[in-house]
Amino acid sequence: MRTVRVRTGAFFAGLAVVSLVLAGVVAYFADGDPDGLEAVTRDGCTEVAGELSGSCAAQHARDHALAGSPLADYTVDGDDTLTGVAGVLGVLATLVVAGGLFWLLRRAPRGRDG
Repeated sequence: MRTVRVRTGAFFAGLAVVSLVLAGVVAYFADGDPDGLEAVTRDGCTEVAGELSGSCAAQHARDHALAGSPLADYTVDGDDTLTGVAGVLGVLATLVVAGGLFWLLRRAPRGRDG
């Protein structure tokens, strides 16, 4: 039983390390241009000085409520050179939340068998 716990712990530790390394390195290769969905929603519009004109789905789009937050747009306080740091912080936050949920659910009382 102890061996299984050690293997499981080592697996999750390795998974966390690989996730953090990938987030820190691969994030620098992320493209700042609009993705496919954003490009499709802009079909039929032209952009002039940051404003969309014409008829497209993106014309009525607004910034997200957290657009001014420190990690918005995959940056740290708007600094594009810190994309990897934002990726690592995002992975850490995800791991903490997911780990906490799994820990709580694992400790939840179980119903009777049978």
